[in-house]
Amino acid sequence: MSRKIIMAGNWKMNLNPEEGEQLINDLKEAAAKSDKEVIVCVPFIDLNMAIEVAKDSKVHVGAQNMHFEDEGAFTGEVSGKMLEKIGTEYVIIGHSERRQYFAETDETVNLKIKAALKYNLKPIVCVGETEEQFDRGETKTIITNQVEKALSGLTKEEMKSIIIAYEPIWAIGTGKTATPEIADNCLFEIREKIKELYDEEISDSISILYGGSVKPANIKELLEKENIDGALVGGASLKADQFIALIDA
Repeated sequence: MSRKIIMAGNWKMNLNPEEGEQLINDLKEAAAKSDKEVIVCVPFIDLNMAIEVAKDSKVHVGAQNMHFEDEGAFTGEVSGKMLEKIGTEYVIIGHSERRQYFAETDETVNLKIKAALKYNLKPIVCVGETEEQFDRGETKTIITNQVEKALSGLTKEEMKSIIIAYEPIWAIGTGKTATPEIADNCLFEIREKIKELYDEEISDSISILYGGSVKPANIKELLEKENIDGALVGGASLKADQFIALIDA
């Protein structure tokens, strides 16, 4: 079964609207020529600009986080209801930096996914293990547990809107990359867990991305693997020439 190949950039806490506008304009031509889905996940203050600039192009726009409540006394938070209202299409949920620095849990990830789907947002759900867990051989247990808890209560129909991103925490911003073999094997285990939770059709059709020090030098080798359907890209998504090289790979 042919799956959608996705190149998603996570700008993290970088680029003001002026800088972001330039970058999105630089990406438009490569996105138009590519058969990949090109997504930029931008800081909240860049969303209105990004949605406007990307309009009528093949660049899609996502947020980097959201709250699971629709509204209320949650200072500094943004809801799925708000994101949908301005035309946001995707949202990253459960990124390791949110788990590590902002007390994100498997339970809040699950609540956020359900809230995102309620407002027609497509979640990019992140899972991954620490270096200590990797060294202890716990990778499969950790990532399949995260997947199971994240997807708890979702219907087969809702699963059609889900993207999974496997990001080994030890490879994010460290320059270390999981070998294509390690990455492919981890994505295979995630696919097997989804088959167990749902069925083979859902497992075969869901796009699963690799993230963690992805760059032009290693993207081709990663994309050649059977289970890798694209990448969630950090640093390399901030430079037009590098991200275009990933889109063109």
